[in-house]
Amino acid sequence: MHRFKLDLADLATTWFACSPIQEAALSLRMWTHPGVYALQSPAFARLRPSFEELDSSLLLALVTPRGWIPDFLTPRPAVPWPDFRAELAAVRALPPEQVRPELEQAFLPHRQPLPAVLEAGLADPARLLERIADALEEYWECCLAPAWWPRARAVLEADLVYRSRVLAQQGAAALFADLDHRLRWSDGVLSIDRRWTEWDGEITVDGRGLVLVPTFFARGAITMISNDRAPQISYPARGQAGMAVPRPAATPRALERLLGAPKARLLTLLAEPASTTDLAYRLDVTPGAVSQHLAVLHETGLVTRARHGRSVLYRRSPLGDELAGGPRRG
Repeated sequence: MHRFKLDLADLATTWFACSPIQEAALSLRMWTHPGVYALQSPAFARLRPSFEELDSSLLLALVTPRGWIPDFLTPRPAVPWPDFRAELAAVRALPPEQVRPELEQAFLPHRQPLPAVLEAGLADPARLLERIADALEEYWECCLAPAWWPRARAVLEADLVYRSRVLAQQGAAALFADLDHRLRWSDGVLSIDRRWTEWDGEITVDGRGLVLVPTFFARGAITMISNDRAPQISYPARGQAGMAVPRPAATPRALERLLGAPKARLLTLLAEPASTTDLAYRLDVTPGAVSQHLAVLHETGLVTRARHGRSVLYRRSPLGDELAGGPRRG
């Protein structure tokens, strides 16, 4: 069990962030533990030829048999939407003498020796760190950034909008209960069931802020391996099915006759917040075409929009819910 002690001030400084480098590092599990994250499998199957041209032996070695990733590869976000290269700079800034302890902290609890490529590299830890950072950067640029990340970011943005609304409207207890079944909130202590390890620990947040980070590559809420790290919890992102299914289900014919097929399909999709980029991908049309239809739906009061970071997210209004036959929101 891992416990975070939060007073009222700590709750006030609990915030959400998304981390490109966390998603890059955790996505390495797709190659070492195939089938575990099934919703991402189709997209990553298409990436395999590109991945195999990289320093894949080193990248694969960074994942332990139980799927752990060394903490230094997933630095806590400093801002809600950090840039990948800024986060990579934090990885590169690790003191070389810390490379071995960080790697051993991930592997030794499994009674597993360090993989040969890592053990050999530790003869020059500064060079090994550079090679790891370079491999991650190349993996990001060649595999994730071109097509996967734009869609993934849209899903993560929608998750953050939803979670922020839950926190604002229902409070921290409802938020933590909704994040994941592994989390328990009681008497100022947020507990996470870390049954995958015998380690037990308690962290006093003490004004440092608790950061909540959605991810595609966890089956439940997870923390850093070390209890000494700044407070952070990663949890499974909502809406991941949208990454695996490029086209929406059929819309009601009556709705299509009323609005036209493109607007009807958009309204059907917008039960949850989504960006223009995400909607264009799922409908297999251009973002410009989506924007034109969204403008009409917004002008008629059928959808609402709100800016989150650099994106504008759309969602059905209560009137749109009624017209689309979806559940009414209070």
